[in-house]
Amino acid sequence: MTPADAISFVWEHGVVLASARGPVPRLAEAIAGEPIRGSWWAHPKGRRIFAIFQKLAESPDILICRLIDGKLTFVHRRLWPALTRLAKDFDPDRLAQVHQEHTRSGYHVKRDVPFPQWVPADVMEQAQRLSEQQARDALGALAAVLAAPARPDVAPAEGVGQASDKRAARRRP
Repeated sequence: MTPADAISFVWEHGVVLASARGPVPRLAEAIAGEPIRGSWWAHPKGRRIFAIFQKLAESPDILICRLIDGKLTFVHRRLWPALTRLAKDFDPDRLAQVHQEHTRSGYHVKRDVPFPQWVPADVMEQAQRLSEQQARDALGALAAVLAAPARPDVAPAEGVGQASDKRAARRRP
């Protein structure tokens, strides 16, 4: 899988977890091409997974936050207006943009950009034009998943955050 393939994967599903178990697909397993037991760092494709995660962090179309159960989550830009419109329904920490910075001494430092500081003006405008029902419809089954209590042992829900076939045909990158 290439970084472009990974962005397409996130676009298709709308929301994916980096590696944790939860109600949406896991990007690390999609990159590895197989289920991963234990840490993805120990997987033979661990370096590739890390490199792709880094590329996604640089993408203007990917939000990295802790939306699903407080776990590292990738959200495609196509869902940002809906999330922004429904932000009052979420713990604000779940919508904070997660950044990792490399310090001069070689350490990684995590810095969060609070919601809505990271939200681009055009996304904010789109969100304001959505009704709550339109936003829930845009999120599809994900709206119910986000409203439900955390259940990390559950397999991904069918259709969670996935683009409809009509939208996918029109807008797929």
